[in-house]
Amino acid sequence: MSLPNVVFLDAETLDLESLDTQQLSDVDACLTLHQNTLPNDVVTRIESAAAVLVNKVVLSAEALRQAPKLKYIGVTATGMNNIDLEYCKTNNIKVQNVQAYGTSSVAQHALTLLLNLATQFVHYQHDVKAGAWSESSHFCLLSHPVVELEGMHAVIVGHGELGKRVEGLFKAMGMQVTIAGRPGRADDPRPSLSSLLPSADVVSLHCPLTQETDKLINAETLSLMKPNCFLINTARGGLVDEPALLGALKNKQIGGAGLDVLSVEPPPSDHILMQANLPNLLITPHNAWVGKRARQTLLDSAVNHLTQFLAQ
Repeated sequence: MSLPNVVFLDAETLDLESLDTQQLSDVDACLTLHQNTLPNDVVTRIESAAAVLVNKVVLSAEALRQAPKLKYIGVTATGMNNIDLEYCKTNNIKVQNVQAYGTSSVAQHALTLLLNLATQFVHYQHDVKAGAWSESSHFCLLSHPVVELEGMHAVIVGHGELGKRVEGLFKAMGMQVTIAGRPGRADDPRPSLSSLLPSADVVSLHCPLTQETDKLINAETLSLMKPNCFLINTARGGLVDEPALLGALKNKQIGGAGLDVLSVEPPPSDHILMQANLPNLLITPHNAWVGKRARQTLLDSAVNHLTQFLAQ
């Protein structure tokens, strides 16, 4: 009996060379690893596959129709926005993601973004490298305002495992934390985001991207924030209306933003936020999740899911 074909479409997203891949090697299948897969190559690579591992490559209904043997898609991530889930459900293709693998890594990144905004760390480091400290008339630099987080009011949107971990970190910094009600849920007893924004010093997003949360942070919600409020987004780029955020940052309508995600990734070189060059904007390249332990946990879980499916 021939072994089933399994294809990993974008293995480079996990940097497998830095991980223990023995479990992957032990999969009882004919496994093909592709470092990356361009849109035009998707059909060719999945058409004879029984199972696919994928992180961010888009699997549309049009592509999936060309893979009649496909019965399993293992997503090496939590978000599944790149998969046509309706088609998979209709055609009996199991789609399985991995949850809670990067809680520590993402939570520390969210805190890091906030701390960098509050302490102006990046700007002071730039000044030191530029020689400003050496040329200073006294022992320190005071050129960028620093704020202390203790006593500040943080609002968290999304209170799953990650939101809870960030809540703990914020409280450890002495912050007061309020959890906003789930957007689109009128029966949620927690206060709505709009009611909390006027008193928020920090807004941290940890919710999925859905119809209810698309552009959750927009011109209207930004107008409710205080001029010193920091926005942190390590969740999904689509949660933020980027032109509206750019305007709010330029006009100093809010204190700053720390983003690990954008609406298009990788972003084009002319992306409005990438070109902004604003002192109150920090952008990191969607790497909040990439701690080695997090990636190892992700790989092990995805392979375990795949092995269980193949054994059925």
